[in-house]
Amino acid sequence: MKFNFKDLFIYASIAAVSLGSAMAQDNRNLSSNATLDELINFALSNKIEVKQAKIDQEIAEREIASALSGWFPQINANGNLSHFIQLPTAYINGQNIAMGQKNTSSLTFQADQAIINPGLFQASKAAQFIRQQNTLNMENTKINTVVDVSKAYYDILTSEEQINIINENIARIQRQYTDANARYETGLVDKIDYKRAQISLNNANAQLKSALEIRKYKYDYLKTLLGLNPTDGLNLSFVGQDMEANVLLDTSELVQIANRVEYRQLKNLQDIQKLNTQYQKWNYLPRLSAFANYGLNYRNNAFADLYGNNFPQSSVGLTLSIPIFQGTKRVQEIRKSELQETRLEMDLENLENQIGAQYSAAMASYRANTIEWRNAKDNMDLSEEVYNTIKLQYDAGLKTYLELMTAETDLKTSQLNYLNSLYAVLASKLDIQKALGTVDINN
Repeated sequence: MKFNFKDLFIYASIAAVSLGSAMAQDNRNLSSNATLDELINFALSNKIEVKQAKIDQEIAEREIASALSGWFPQINANGNLSHFIQLPTAYINGQNIAMGQKNTSSLTFQADQAIINPGLFQASKAAQFIRQQNTLNMENTKINTVVDVSKAYYDILTSEEQINIINENIARIQRQYTDANARYETGLVDKIDYKRAQISLNNANAQLKSALEIRKYKYDYLKTLLGLNPTDGLNLSFVGQDMEANVLLDTSELVQIANRVEYRQLKNLQDIQKLNTQYQKWNYLPRLSAFANYGLNYRNNAFADLYGNNFPQSSVGLTLSIPIFQGTKRVQEIRKSELQETRLEMDLENLENQIGAQYSAAMASYRANTIEWRNAKDNMDLSEEVYNTIKLQYDAGLKTYLELMTAETDLKTSQLNYLNSLYAVLASKLDIQKALGTVDINN
């Protein structure tokens, strides 16, 4: 039988639809037969990690707004109510004279406006870097999502094809079993052939059950990547999805380290650390703020008449605080921050080396898998030709049933090897794109 991948794609689509229809509920936000692009788009909006990254961005905006709120006037009100059991006294001209009145109350409003404040300087300059940091974290999450969903989709497609191959194998063995049994009944051969066919058929059915269980897990894993519950329905479309057409890759493209989101994340951390060093130096600056206050004051010996008369007061002014000596704390903080800058430079150098090694490993894997895939493809064609020839010879009585079984096993093995090697090539291609920083997250 000719191994036709176009037919298998159609069979795989039908099988996927049947599996999805059996699920507990249908997902309304995903089409009934989702393509790879639709899965990626859905995951980029609904994956839990993506949603968390969006929340992190919102949290960062609140943190920035909170830090910058210090530039606005800070207005406070303080109230006070006191009753003196014994009035304080003052010694004046040789006499102890009671000062004040037994009941006092006050309400003071004060507004402070920061003018020079190192902490607020840092918050103002750090806002752009914090936003950039969260944007890069979102980008990194999306890159991993695209790669993971693509691999999971191709993995399911491989399983669908494997199941189709096993079903074809079962159909062949079933015919061979029927034929062997008929020959035994007519006395042409002994019962060994159809017993062997029965064993092969049992093994093939067991293999099919295992493949179906593995496929179910792969669907559940993909649902996790999509942010779906395992009980949600998921139908996939493989029509027009030519795995072989997606194999080729330009292997001459060089690594541009600036394309890697991890590199830009580390550069962003460097900028934040340099700003922190600058902040530690700003701590030598004085703190300057302006204030204005207005107070309501009440006092009376009789509590019932306490709020009868108000003696207001108000003032405006400047507050200047100059840090002179803090036990070398500022010097130590500056030095510590500079050392952290040096450490980040080493991290950046180490990352460059790791990216180079990662790309080299991905490219080596891609080339090796491509060789395996082409070899597996040739072996599949050869084993199919051998099987067809031996089948004709067996039908003519020129070959034994054992030779036919061997040819059939070789055909099935070569077909499965071809699928596995094809998936390995596609997975390693995605690894190369990730290493190059060229994964498209703008579907």
